[in-house]
Amino acid sequence: MNRTILLTGTVFGLLAIGLGAFGAHGLEKLVDAEAIDTFETGVRYQMYHALFLLFLGMWDGLSSKPKRYIYGLVVAGVVLFSFSIYLLALNSLTAFDFKIIGFLTPIGGVLLILGWILLGYHILTKKTLN
Repeated sequence: MNRTILLTGTVFGLLAIGLGAFGAHGLEKLVDAEAIDTFETGVRYQMYHALFLLFLGMWDGLSSKPKRYIYGLVVAGVVLFSFSIYLLALNSLTAFDFKIIGFLTPIGGVLLILGWILLGYHILTKKTLN
């Protein structure tokens, strides 16, 4: 499980760096400044949670069952939150109206918050943290 978590964190981090560079250097002539700011928000939260997953994968203070739940919440949260933000920020470049998936962004945000809450709960209730 740790290997999967670490690999996912690494891939999310790699994608965040690439998408951040694209947002900073490739979007300025394609979309307005507000869309770039929105895109950067998705990148920032993706990177935060890539680092979160790297921590989770390296920490031996949790058994595999809670790690699996936290991992699932964070991965689903990043996909729904950050990736829906990317599509919404690039909405003006396509014929498809991505605003119809806008409801996914707050659902992803709630999943990310739940991942943090679950981690905090396990830290608070564990007798030793290793």
